[in-house]
Amino acid sequence: FWGPDAMCMGFYAGALNAMIAIGQGLGKDVSRYEALLEKNTSYLESRLFNGEYFFQQVRWTDLRTPDPTHSEAYRRGNSPEELAVLDREGPKYQFGAGCLSDGVIGSWMSLVSGLSNPIDPRKIRSHLNSVYKYNYIESLKNHANPQRPTFAFGPGDGGLVLCTWPRGGRPSRPFVYSNEVWTGIEYQVAAHLIFNGEVEKGLSIVRTCRRRYDGCVRNPFNEYECGHWYARALSSYSLLQALTGVRYDAVTKTLYVDPRIPGDFTTFLSTATGFGTLSLRRGKPLLDVVYGTIDVRKVVVSH
Repeated sequence: FWGPDAMCMGFYAGALNAMIAIGQGLGKDVSRYEALLEKNTSYLESRLFNGEYFFQQVRWTDLRTPDPTHSEAYRRGNSPEELAVLDREGPKYQFGAGCLSDGVIGSWMSLVSGLSNPIDPRKIRSHLNSVYKYNYIESLKNHANPQRPTFAFGPGDGGLVLCTWPRGGRPSRPFVYSNEVWTGIEYQVAAHLIFNGEVEKGLSIVRTCRRRYDGCVRNPFNEYECGHWYARALSSYSLLQALTGVRYDAVTKTLYVDPRIPGDFTTFLSTATGFGTLSLRRGKPLLDVVYGTIDVRKVVVSH
């Protein structure tokens, strides 16, 4: 992507957020990272948010790199019409004014790492709700994905497409995956919605995804993407943490339980030193370690 966009800047914000936490834990000076994070989020929140969702500013002529649209390799073999589009819109495969499903993935990464949200939570929530509103399609009967229809296709399938342009401005050549449906993005967005209190919206995306992989047409144990058993679908693991709020902090030896679902439950918990199950019964947590050890010195249960 050419020019600033919330997905890449969100990655950066999450990384800076982690560096600040690590540095503080080690007693180091983190002022440099704090200044960079402030600069990043200030630009992100004030110039890349349209009131509903974050977008991309496509820039390619004022950067500290050669203009790619005028390189010989970039222009070779293109027709005059294609060259006119390049001159007008810039490099191909951008998303510009689009609503990108994983546009705030850096915030999700911070949350699953047990860190604070580095970006304005209200804007994050607005972006996620916009993704659900514009990109979640219950039936794909009127949706064309000619590149990889095997992922999701036809009236029997639904899914979360990677990008839409609800306010217009779709590039002539948008990024090539924009019409596709990836389970790894679906689970990530679903978990992020649940983290933000939108439990039913998140679960509706998961149900739609799992219906596609119910064993009738697709293998329920192989959510293929760029090859079989593709790793992106492992984002589904974050659904456990989003729903139950169960998280272990190995630095402070603290076990957190902050459920977003009512009633009792049992969930899986894995740490660097052991794994087992965590049950909540009438508001009381019970940890059953079945392998290794998990050193818990404090338990924090939120209601």
